[in-house]
Amino acid sequence: MLKATKVRIYPNAKQADFLNRQFGSVRFVYNTALHIISHRYHRHAQSLSAYHDIKKLLPIAKRNSRYAWLKESDSVALAQACINLDKAFKRFFKEKKGYPRFKSRRGKQSSYHCMSVSAGDDWIRVPKCSPIKAKVHRQVEGKLKSITLSRTPTGKYYASLLHEVEQSEVAPLREVDASKVIGLDMGLTHLLIDSRGKKIANPRHTQKAQRNLKRKQQALSRKAKGSARCAKARLHVAKAHERVANARNDYQHKLSRQIIDENQAVIVETLKINNMLKNRKLARHIADAGWYALLLKLEYKASEQGKRVIKLDQWFASSKTCHCCGYKMAEMSLKVRSWRCPECGVAHDRDVNAAVNLKQQGIMALKAEGLSVSAHGGLRQSSSEVAA
Repeated sequence: MLKATKVRIYPNAKQADFLNRQFGSVRFVYNTALHIISHRYHRHAQSLSAYHDIKKLLPIAKRNSRYAWLKESDSVALAQACINLDKAFKRFFKEKKGYPRFKSRRGKQSSYHCMSVSAGDDWIRVPKCSPIKAKVHRQVEGKLKSITLSRTPTGKYYASLLHEVEQSEVAPLREVDASKVIGLDMGLTHLLIDSRGKKIANPRHTQKAQRNLKRKQQALSRKAKGSARCAKARLHVAKAHERVANARNDYQHKLSRQIIDENQAVIVETLKINNMLKNRKLARHIADAGWYALLLKLEYKASEQGKRVIKLDQWFASSKTCHCCGYKMAEMSLKVRSWRCPECGVAHDRDVNAAVNLKQQGIMALKAEGLSVSAHGGLRQSSSEVAA
């Protein structure tokens, strides 16, 4: 079983210079390979592979006096840059993702190392560099497989340690208590609404920091490009964005841990977030909510404990279907936050009703997969929970 731990590292001036040159070499190989592939296709209609064609050119480039400085970098890290580009092209052709873009020196930098790597209680070591001071806050027993170094736009250095531990994967649960199955409806006013009627407020991290972000971005726009003051102002903007991202990430980790620990199965709706971000009026609020990152945290935390996260079909009408009698409204705008079923007369909160429908549909999906779902607090309990 593979486990990754991200730690903060503190290189000295000489080590930082080496890491920066390492990041620059990796970025150069990636961008050059992308330029060669794009140029060959547009000019000669020939398709080249970053893995099979460009990777073979690295030893030849090192023998050339023009690119002899590549010898100073780890050869595995340079080869990994070609592999990463090859994966990016596969995502572009098979998954219809965006065309690979050139990497900027101002963005996040990273390099991969898997040979001659080691780590101790307060240090790590990668090829061609002396041991780097590190704050290893969590010891992981097992064999160290690789170390991925990274540098944030604010100039902080991190190392991701990948260990192979002698631990069997947790077997998925075969019996689920229906009272510990929860449906989650996601929103903007409230980040999460569960099938028990609990609403979790949206922290709106970006909106709270909007004045600070705006002030620092305006100060950056007034600086002359390329000047020292411009670089300093850009660092201030990056630090402000980093604080917002860290606050959101910390909140999501704590929230997802609480949800997974208290339940055996979590039922959510499938969201096409990229399509939702096309709404110019709501795009900023949707991005601030971070639904996709929260779902990822729920999934991997659940898999660690053998629990389930079920994603229902995106076309399931959870909001406008009565969870009591199954009556489905023909149309319902987003302005309608509560409604009364014309069939059975039960009044519904739009979001809570959607969460209960998600739970009911999720229990049926669990049974269809062969899981045993107990009757304790099953489908009937959902109605009583909302009434309470």
